[in-house]
Amino acid sequence: MSHSNISVFVPHAGCPHQCSFCNQKTISGQQYAPKAEDVHRVCRQAMEEVRDKKNCEIAFFGGSFTAIERNYMVSLLNAAKCYIGEKGFKGIRISTRPDFIDREILDILKEYGVTSIELGAQSMKNKVLEANERGHTAEDVYKASALIREYGFELGLQMMVGLYKSTIHDEHETMKRIIKIHPDTVRIYPVVVLKGTKLAELYESGEYKLLPFDTVVELCGNMLVEFDMQGIDVIKCGLHASDGVEGDMVAGFYHPAFKELCESWIYRNGMEFIVNDREFVESAGKSLIERKFQQLKRKNYTFAVNPSCISKALGHKKSNVEYFKKQGIDIKVMGDGEIPKYQCEIRG
Repeated sequence: MSHSNISVFVPHAGCPHQCSFCNQKTISGQQYAPKAEDVHRVCRQAMEEVRDKKNCEIAFFGGSFTAIERNYMVSLLNAAKCYIGEKGFKGIRISTRPDFIDREILDILKEYGVTSIELGAQSMKNKVLEANERGHTAEDVYKASALIREYGFELGLQMMVGLYKSTIHDEHETMKRIIKIHPDTVRIYPVVVLKGTKLAELYESGEYKLLPFDTVVELCGNMLVEFDMQGIDVIKCGLHASDGVEGDMVAGFYHPAFKELCESWIYRNGMEFIVNDREFVESAGKSLIERKFQQLKRKNYTFAVNPSCISKALGHKKSNVEYFKKQGIDIKVMGDGEIPKYQCEIRG
């Protein structure tokens, strides 16, 4: 599934809470609240530049869209509506809080051509939501998701990994509960601790301890595989690569190619399992000296993956090639269109 957005940021507008991790000025790169004329300007430019309009949505991100002042919300939607339809874009995508979804709001969104609604669930564990001052519960996510489905919108859920008071078990539980809801899309945001936030205070005081970076890469890699197996499209993994985030970051799990790191880990893990299994079989019945000699020999392995995943299998900046080389193993990767995403097979 291909997703393309014409993004209009509505920074922090309407949000009744200051969540522990939130600094919308940094995340959206702006504080200016767009007006209807700004939406017209952005969309007119996109009409000239975007070729595949039918797979592109006008997206209102950066704030709690359905919580902003009603007339202001409608003015933005009304402006965007001019650019959807037969010769325009696919529709309108909005991002909002799960506790600001009800039938009245959904009626308005349907009237103005909204096609997709993303909910900032962040966690499906109430203790984590409360600790991070989200102001809503997991039950709000379930209720809002059901209503959105009932109205026929595409449903997206956003989750954060590594929040204050969240354990690895909690992260897996959140993933499982999101899978049970079965949204069309998911965004995975590993926590980035930004200046001027409650998380920054907790981190600097020592009360908030971050997981190791590699652990979060592995955790998110497992999530990518699980969501893919369930037919749920992960359209984002990691924050946008922007100078604002890098400049205001105190700590956390930011990398400009975070998803690529996770996908590299998926393939390295799969290839390593195959190599270890092959060497275990080859070692059966051999003496200790023969096994030692076998380990000293440089080996060559060729792996087949989906053609679209060859660079992922080689690793970010060929990190997987280097990883195996340090173990005396040379790997090559070839394409095979019959192999599903995130899977690999040994050849030869």
